[in-house]
Amino acid sequence: MLTLDKVYHASYVLKNVIRTTDLIYAPRLSEDCQVYLKTENLQVTGSFKIRGAYYRISQLNPEEKSKGVIACSAGNHAQGVALAAARSGIPSLICIPDEAPIQKVEATKRYGAEVCLVNGVYDDAYRKALELQKERGGTFIHPFDDPDVIAGQGTIGLELLDQLPDMDAVIVPVGGGGLISGVAFTIKSLNPNIKVYGVQAEGAPSMRNALRDGRKEALPGVSTIADGIAVKRPGNLTYELCGKYVDGIVTVSDDEISTAILALIEDQKLIAEGAGAVAAAAVLFRKLELTGKKVVCLISGGNIDVTILSRVISRGLLKAGRSADLTIALTDKPGQLLGVSRVIAELGGNVVSIHHDHADETVDINGCFLRIVLETRDHQHLRQIREALVQEGYRIVN
Repeated sequence: MLTLDKVYHASYVLKNVIRTTDLIYAPRLSEDCQVYLKTENLQVTGSFKIRGAYYRISQLNPEEKSKGVIACSAGNHAQGVALAAARSGIPSLICIPDEAPIQKVEATKRYGAEVCLVNGVYDDAYRKALELQKERGGTFIHPFDDPDVIAGQGTIGLELLDQLPDMDAVIVPVGGGGLISGVAFTIKSLNPNIKVYGVQAEGAPSMRNALRDGRKEALPGVSTIADGIAVKRPGNLTYELCGKYVDGIVTVSDDEISTAILALIEDQKLIAEGAGAVAAAAVLFRKLELTGKKVVCLISGGNIDVTILSRVISRGLLKAGRSADLTIALTDKPGQLLGVSRVIAELGGNVVSIHHDHADETVDINGCFLRIVLETRDHQHLRQIREALVQEGYRIVN
């Protein structure tokens, strides 16, 4: 069973294993409330998962340890189990969805685990891990639906109560629910006045739906850049704990997540993966009523593949109005490009690339399309440029 004593014991076991991650004030993330970031993206292995994985493995008896451990993960739990097993001197086998970022897969191998890539998402990796456990033996280390794992994650709650005892709310990413279960149980047990909110991706709202509908059902599919919380079905224990201790769960879109990742990079110099940025996205896009409150956003992980990061930054720039594509229909004659460039330059826009298209079958025989990619300050700045171009007589097609 999950108890507060177990959370305190986990904190004792972990004291020489993990970092007590910093709590950083982030005033630029919101004008409505005081925002602090709990930087678990800077934790050992790059996410909070080492807490629960290490504590669970530490509680195995010698016979269980001799048989090794098996786990399934979208990447972060895999690294936590791999490192915990290596430090305990026992073998580990981890099933990982083949869609997981390469960075997470390679890091898991470097920590010493045997990796089995599984076609599909987390839930497919879970089924494969259970099959392999029956074949090989060993202890299955569940990523979220286990009281020891949840107790390990609950140590974050203890740290927050020490670092910011007068906080009003904590916002936590939610996949299967292990992290928010541990944090909510710990905080609510010690100070029930503090609100605990969860955030899921719009493309994987399993816990939100379960709490809303009063029953657990598997989603037909999940689709989100937040691979770390792309879970089709919440756990049994985590569902019960969330129903008892969590004050609400909201969702954010992939575009909103991308914008949050970009904001964390620019404003806080922090790298967060998709799952790690959802709490910040909820604040940025006012998904919760937090006016005047002292709020902690839990940045749960920073293990993002650099190729995905590049695409996410591009999406974030588009969402924030910092990057835009304009298509302008022109008469094909000298001076047209100069006129367009002058308008953009006078308003402080920066042209990144230009393409003339004479061959489009929809264009007039003596016309062309001018496609421009430009950098702007925000949506208002982009509107000013568009309006100025129209006033100069240019026809914007897109």
